[in-house]
Amino acid sequence: MPKGSVFGGKAHGPRLERMRASPRFLDGVFKNTAPVGPGLKPGTTFSTMSEYLRGGANRTPPAPLPSESPLATWARPVDTGLRATWLGHSTVLIEIDGLRVLTDPVWGERASPMSFAGPKRFHPVPVTLSQLPPLDAVIISHDHYDHLDYPTVLELARTDVPFYTSLGVGAHLEAWGIAPERITELDWWESAMLPRGELRITAAPSQHFSGRGMADRNRTLWSSFVIESPKHKVFFSGDTGLTPEYGDIRQRLGPFDLVMLEVGAYHPAWGHIHLGPENALKALELLGGGAFLPVHWGTFNLALHAWDEPAETLVRLGQEQRVRLVMPKLGTPVEPSRVELVEPWWRSVRAASATEPPIASAVEPTS
Repeated sequence: MPKGSVFGGKAHGPRLERMRASPRFLDGVFKNTAPVGPGLKPGTTFSTMSEYLRGGANRTPPAPLPSESPLATWARPVDTGLRATWLGHSTVLIEIDGLRVLTDPVWGERASPMSFAGPKRFHPVPVTLSQLPPLDAVIISHDHYDHLDYPTVLELARTDVPFYTSLGVGAHLEAWGIAPERITELDWWESAMLPRGELRITAAPSQHFSGRGMADRNRTLWSSFVIESPKHKVFFSGDTGLTPEYGDIRQRLGPFDLVMLEVGAYHPAWGHIHLGPENALKALELLGGGAFLPVHWGTFNLALHAWDEPAETLVRLGQEQRVRLVMPKLGTPVEPSRVELVEPWWRSVRAASATEPPIASAVEPTS
């Protein structure tokens, strides 16, 4: 029998006291540093709803996106010490100096509390959960359905992997069968060391919101995360709008060998809580650069733009700004320091663009 409700649990006792002690917890809810709310920008409701009702072309791909199995590569050592495998949306397996960290794992069919309605994934995950190599940590950035996935957590509950997440989110995990001793909740700028290996996970600022139902808006925190070994540092944005706090993250926790930033599900009407390609590049600059792996695109229809618009815009702007993009095909493990080309593999889904050549990176990779 499934454990708990898809809506998760409510914080109480010591967990709630920790939340109340956070400087971000005011009047019973968490708040962004800037006065940014979760809704549409003032004056944009009518135009946005009109755009939504008119529909739009190409919000979902005409066929599943191409992918490949990473299993053979995962079985081999990582030559450079850092390897990343994008598995769809914001799910990435990070292999860092012998340890494995999985970000925002979503294997469910829909980013929704309902199994029969809501955004349905464009393609299957390249591997099943049971095919993953042994994990050392799972990071959950916040509690939205496209980042905290009920069926995925139920399956991971049967393992012994520890979870690292934002304040309050542990109540959901515990309600779904994760033992309390496997859950570490962090406020911004707090860190935890993994039980084995020299790996530190630090929660950092982001600009977003939270909630899984009508009555729990902003009752849990949202965060970005830094994964740090003695030799490498990786930044994972979770969901966020553009915030000057990225400059603080660079100063306190950077520089980064790999930066993962959300680029999809954006719109001018909610530009304060999602980045999109243009603001992602501004965020990358604030963070001090590094190899850039875009996430949060190409898996669910969560916005009004074409499914491949984030990738096309990012490639165009990345060339102009000499950004070292890392845009692997689904399931393709890559060592960021060895990436030299961006191959626009997503264009194969559009027959007219199937023969586009690879795009040279504007910046030479470092060894």
